[in-house]
Amino acid sequence: MIRNRCERFLAAGFALLAGALPAAAAPASVGESIYLHGVLGSGEPLAGVRPAGGVTVKGAQAACVNCHQRSGLGTSEGYNNTNTVPPITGLYLYHARGATTDEPILPYLEWMHGNRDPYTDATLARAIREGLDSRGKPLTYLKPHIKLGDADMSALIEYLKQLGTRPPPGVTDSELHFATIITPDADSAKRGAMLDVMQHYFAEKNRFPIGNSKQMRTSGKTEYAKSMFMSHRLWKLHVWELTGPDSSWQAELEQHFAQEPVLAVLSGLGGANWAPIERFCEKEQLPCLFPNVEVPVDNSRDFYSLYFSRGVVLEADLIARAIGQSAQHAAATVVQVYRMGDSGEAAASALASTLKGRGVVVRNLALPARGQAWEVPESLRGASGADPLVLWLRADDLSALGGAQSAAATVYVSGTMAGLEHAALPDAWRSRVEMAYPVDLPEPRALRLRYPLSWFSIQHIPVVDEPVQADTYLACGLLAETLSHMADNFSQPLLVELLQSSIERRLINTGYYPRLALGWNQHFASKGGYIVNFADPGGTRLAADSDWTVP
Repeated sequence: MIRNRCERFLAAGFALLAGALPAAAAPASVGESIYLHGVLGSGEPLAGVRPAGGVTVKGAQAACVNCHQRSGLGTSEGYNNTNTVPPITGLYLYHARGATTDEPILPYLEWMHGNRDPYTDATLARAIREGLDSRGKPLTYLKPHIKLGDADMSALIEYLKQLGTRPPPGVTDSELHFATIITPDADSAKRGAMLDVMQHYFAEKNRFPIGNSKQMRTSGKTEYAKSMFMSHRLWKLHVWELTGPDSSWQAELEQHFAQEPVLAVLSGLGGANWAPIERFCEKEQLPCLFPNVEVPVDNSRDFYSLYFSRGVVLEADLIARAIGQSAQHAAATVVQVYRMGDSGEAAASALASTLKGRGVVVRNLALPARGQAWEVPESLRGASGADPLVLWLRADDLSALGGAQSAAATVYVSGTMAGLEHAALPDAWRSRVEMAYPVDLPEPRALRLRYPLSWFSIQHIPVVDEPVQADTYLACGLLAETLSHMADNFSQPLLVELLQSSIERRLINTGYYPRLALGWNQHFASKGGYIVNFADPGGTRLAADSDWTVP
């Protein structure tokens, strides 16, 4: 509920959450600093008092973004949008409500207020300081009375006036442009599989524009009726293939974006380093939605990047939790084997950091980035005394284990890197292997995969990599459904905010994940996983060691 959320943000207990606020290194203006971070031009914290109960809020607790969101467009929750936070960008605040106004038509929002007088600078300052609307009526008791001097007030009002005035890139009267980004180290088979799904999805979207063009409900706000029409626009896909070393990706992306402006980055495919793409998207305020990457960037300061899962870093947390719960590993020496430059290197680093913090001895055996499979069994000679042994390896390396033996009673492997239940593990190893498994178990997820797999069949799309193709299809569906609720309002931060606030209520199936949920400033929609073992050493049937776990 909006009421509960704002109460949580504005109450003193919000201090526990304030550290999660996205914080720019150098705010562009005093107004932005006040709005996003609750910091005045003097560097002092913003302060305010909520009338009901006299609760004092300061700094990040008082920042406008807590309720009105980064876009300034507010939000709604509850049945029939009964709980709303209205937009406070200048375009909405200063807009006259007359049906014959010559002002630009407002982009439609289901929760916008059209039954009040437009604000002026003076009445807006009064609303911020005294909690009175443009007609002098009290605003909700959740609205704190903010203490602002004239200079800071002027800076905040100017920021609200310009907030949301940047035209969204990649939007024309007839088209919506999107990009998908592929890094040079991305797997070529996965590349083709992902693009096959995207190209067919875009083609079908443009052939059958059902849901793309509709008259939105007016809810009695007849003066805004024209703003509620959602016109059909063709979807255009641009494939940005990066070619050079990662140090050149920023320049390559800037060139692509200049030549092909896009509204958002959709799906995509990366290797072990996605950080340059995330930095670019944050810099350009470009939504980057659900890329297929094994090592997502986990940065609480970022806003525009969303992922389905934390990938191998989540697996590291699952393994750390399993080791911590095992009495036999209390005084263990953990040995990790991985190839340098691959996703396992980041996972091994995360696991080592966690275990060393608990006093567990960790030894890392790093194999050459482009070595030979025979190096894997050879490396086990250096794993003497290991229990458990952790293998961050791919199918070719795992299959090379053969009959090589390890003294470790327990062997953990990465499900993401190994191929989940289809891992190419020799039979001699399967009875001892515990696999980190960051998706739903095969049997329950099979029901949810029926629809995308049927769609692949109808579209004559070969299933080359089921997880990548299912995630890509899911990403496309979530984008389509979210845009249908945005009408013709193509605010990029609003796109992210709607996904964060309502992804768990979307009608689209969740594919490989039992549940998707995002909250304010959250970036990972699926947050847990399993540790599983092979119930049948010669087959793919799995048994979970415990229930779904969120480490």
